[in-house]
Amino acid sequence: MLQALIVGAGPVGLTLAAELARYGIGLRLIDKSPRPTQTSKALVVWPRTLELMDRMGCRQAFLDAGLRAHGATLRSAGSILGHIRFDAIDGAYNFALMIPQRETERLLIEHLATFGVAVEREVELVSFRQADNHVEATLRHADGAEETVSASWLIGCDGAHSTVRHGLDLAFEGTAQGDDWLLADIRVEGDGAPPGDEIATYLHRDGPLVVFPIPGGRARLIAQVGKTDPAHPRPDPTLDAVQALADRRAGGFRVVDPVWLTHFRINERKVSQYSRGRAVLAGDAAHIHSPAGGQGMNTGMQDAINLAWKMAMVERGQAAPTLLDSYSPERNAVGEMVLRNAARLTDMATLSNPVAQGLRNLALRFMLGFHAVQDRMAATMSEVEIAYAESPLSHGPGAGMRWAPLPDDGKPPGSGSVPLFVLYAADTVRAAAFAAEFPALVEPTPRRPPDGDGLILVRPDGYVGYAGACGTWDEAERYLARLSPDRP
Repeated sequence: MLQALIVGAGPVGLTLAAELARYGIGLRLIDKSPRPTQTSKALVVWPRTLELMDRMGCRQAFLDAGLRAHGATLRSAGSILGHIRFDAIDGAYNFALMIPQRETERLLIEHLATFGVAVEREVELVSFRQADNHVEATLRHADGAEETVSASWLIGCDGAHSTVRHGLDLAFEGTAQGDDWLLADIRVEGDGAPPGDEIATYLHRDGPLVVFPIPGGRARLIAQVGKTDPAHPRPDPTLDAVQALADRRAGGFRVVDPVWLTHFRINERKVSQYSRGRAVLAGDAAHIHSPAGGQGMNTGMQDAINLAWKMAMVERGQAAPTLLDSYSPERNAVGEMVLRNAARLTDMATLSNPVAQGLRNLALRFMLGFHAVQDRMAATMSEVEIAYAESPLSHGPGAGMRWAPLPDDGKPPGSGSVPLFVLYAADTVRAAAFAAEFPALVEPTPRRPPDGDGLILVRPDGYVGYAGACGTWDEAERYLARLSPDRP
């Protein structure tokens, strides 16, 4: 029987498929679209995702294809309110990697092909039903033929209108922001154009305008353009309209060579649980939010990475099925945080009261004068601060925190074809004996902790699972025993 049927071959589904395939899990990846995304859509890969790509084995291809943005600048009325520099991000990737979604999908498809897996195009999930230990799904092909597939797991990575989510009857709670927004994939020219290695935000009394750099000398421009009128939808914008907006809110640069001009609306919605039985949700199927902060795609890809190692350990018989119970609470909390942060940024940028706008600008100018504030904002944007402190998998002081990449002799935890915890302990002799007790869960070769003290188990996704003082071997053993499939 098939182990995993993944619905949706955007960045989230491709990431999940590649990770499961890397761990030897049998899968099919279907998508009803005849081709991958052809437009720029999501634009940024943040440092935490790049760190996880180290484990995946596709990081270098992304670095070669992307543009490195080294900061963000906020402007208003011709003056700079402040900078957010990414140089101080704690990690090897102190930049935002700007890369259009069409390129992200292309690179992930190529990476997936190295495992012998291809996307099945023009194949649609029609319906599914759950049994005790599998899911039966009905698929429809381009010629109208239908087939029934049995799989251990059904994973919906099929976007905001998810068939899997609808089939589970999970409420997608939230609201639509009340404005229309303009999107333009163009080039910017002129002496007043923002630097090509930064994200430029212009706060204006009529609404914000943001310019994102894209490889190849292109840029993405988005701007709030007014209240939504469902009875009179706006026609697609013209280049002249984009230029007029840029002149009014930013000034000093020309927009030329358009390849994509459209309007969009912002929806902020999320499910309250990411799985039910053997059907699981990831990415936009579970959460959608404002593009402010550029974290939607990254959050979805990290959903997939979180899910993949757990599903692989269960399917390979390395861990008890209860390991998967941690997926929904961990990623639900992250999705809630990202949605909340994006909503706050959008609300701040779209203030309409002139007094409130003036106070906002004064506050930004003051706060962004402090390096500590700049560093905190950069850490939040980069997602290196994401943690699972309240997870059922986190035990001990500092558990749930990201394990910062270390210059030790080993590859990043979770690398290779088998998902395993990595043990860091000063007493390497005792640690080796301990790892030998749990060969299905822990790498056989322990590593020394960076401070020379403590006992730490790092999960395959690079977060601390167990953290204790030297000598807490009994506690660590109980921690792993709870995960083991063959221990009480």
